[in-house]
Amino acid sequence: MSAEMHEFKDGAALAEGLADKVSATLSDAIAARGRATIAVSGGSTPKAFFKALSSRDIDWSKVTVTLVDERFVPADNPRSNHLLVADNLLQGKAKAAGFLPLYRDAGSAEEAAKIASADAASLGHPFDVAILGMGTDGHTASFFPRGNRLAEAISAATPRGVITMEAEGAGETRLTFTFASLQDARLLVLHIEGQGKKDVLAAAQADGPEEDMPIRAILRRAATPLDIYWAP
Repeated sequence: MSAEMHEFKDGAALAEGLADKVSATLSDAIAARGRATIAVSGGSTPKAFFKALSSRDIDWSKVTVTLVDERFVPADNPRSNHLLVADNLLQGKAKAAGFLPLYRDAGSAEEAAKIASADAASLGHPFDVAILGMGTDGHTASFFPRGNRLAEAISAATPRGVITMEAEGAGETRLTFTFASLQDARLLVLHIEGQGKKDVLAAAQADGPEEDMPIRAILRRAATPLDIYWAP
């Protein structure tokens, strides 16, 4: 599968460049279909991008934001991706956007996954934009090496929706969209920064099992060409 690298001089330039691309894609979706969807990732890398995107002049009332993955913790937990997005993206103009959380106050992570899957199905598919991150272990979304449901999560046969994941090093139980949910987004982005992540990407682009570096599932099998946004 093809991947295109977009390199920027620093993280600030990357944040602006990616915000420009994403806002144009969302605006095109609204013009074509009357609404737009975007799935975003957590971690420290996207904060500047979130802040840049939140200032973009698009019809946010027609945009639904959701998460690629989430920890099974309430939205007020400091480790919650929902909190990160609320504090950094759903601000300013983007306050008008809808938000579809993955965490639900349900009896279990499995119940929360079922509820989030049903709600996500009502958005239609594919996502207009999906922004993925990548860990130094080669994980993306909550597709962790040695995750208890990794094979299921990255199988093309597993339907769209949200499933649970547990893995050593992941901390809390996770909720994650499946490979099928993410791989055909109209704009599919891998957002990484630093030489270390570039080296991990190079290793992932080499031969080896997908289970060892699950980002390989996206690199090799995604239906949409991957846009890689990187800065040192």
